Amino acid sequence: MSTAACESKITFIDGSKGILRYRGYNIEDLVNNSKSFIEIVYLLFYGGFPNESDLQNFILQVSQEYMPPKIVSDVIKSFPRNSHPMAVLVACFSALASYYYSHEDVLRHIRLAVSQIPGIVAMIYRHINSKDFIQADTGLSYVENFIHMMFDISSYKFTKIVSKALDIIFMLHADHEQNASTATVRLTGSAGANLFACLAAGTATLWGPAHGGANEAVVNMLMEIEKSSNVKQFIQKVKDKNTGIRLMGFGHRVYKNYDPRAKILCEVCKKVLSDLKINDPLLEIALELENIALKDEYFTDRNLYPNVDFYSGIVLKAIGIPVKMFTTLFALARTSGWAAQWYEMVKNKDYKICRPRQL
Repeated sequence: MSTAACESKITFIDGSKGILRYRGYNIEDLVNNSKSFIEIVYLLFYGGFPNESDLQNFILQVSQEYMPPKIVSDVIKSFPRNSHPMAVLVACFSALASYYYSHEDVLRHIRLAVSQIPGIVAMIYRHINSKDFIQADTGLSYVENFIHMMFDISSYKFTKIVSKALDIIFMLHADHEQNASTATVRLTGSAGANLFACLAAGTATLWGPAHGGANEAVVNMLMEIEKSSNVKQFIQKVKDKNTGIRLMGFGHRVYKNYDPRAKILCEVCKKVLSDLKINDPLLEIALELENIALKDEYFTDRNLYPNVDFYSGIVLKAIGIPVKMFTTLFALARTSGWAAQWYEMVKNKDYKICRPRQL
């Protein structure tokens, strides 16, 4: 843990009690009672829930800008098809930093960022898979349009459970106080860089395997355990310091208790697999791992409890998201939090360039 870098009213975490709040609302209540991810975005941006008229107006503003400008598609097409999606996403935000250079309409820019990131991620996916881009459908909801642009909704087994699952995943990943990528967005913004340049910097930080790639590592770990069919043996290897094997998806820099997001995602995971009639052995392995670890003093004494990454990868895999794209979906959701944090900073007329001190 390091020295506090800023003051913020957006997100609150009590790691010892396993509490996460957006604008004072517990994450469990938001997931259970919110209409959609877009309502959460409004809450993050403006500090309170919209009335029905304001929400519909906000949804309209967001939906009308679903399709990224041509400069983005040109940038994506310029990359080799074997490029890492996060490298392409960084370049796309850099292109938008040039396209939307003006600092005048910051509110429009934070809306644009949220509007266009699903389309950008979908276009990156289709490019690396040698598929044509799909035009946005402004008549669809935020999540439905994303799935439409990724897979072509007419040929995708679309269900309300799948839509709701993505909504919840986006809600849970929207913001998380001053983590590495969010702090980078603020640090870059403090120098006067425009929003999209800050998002490029935040995305590059999120790309780091210690930050945004954990759910990918969890799925890979579960697949390795599946090959051996011996969860208990794997646990013993984790506890042996000489093996260098880690239990991915357990433990958190902030939470010293059960990550509240993990509890929610465990239930979402079960619902999605049931709805799609998928019998995924990875879920059974994950549940067995969790059951063993939560009863083992080796893990509980070290405050190693499941975190948000432990179940999110299984859900994304079931929906049809390739493992290589997992971190881009994290960025998709976190763009709302990055934009909200940047907006909170630039609204403060007294903000100055950050100058961290060294020892």
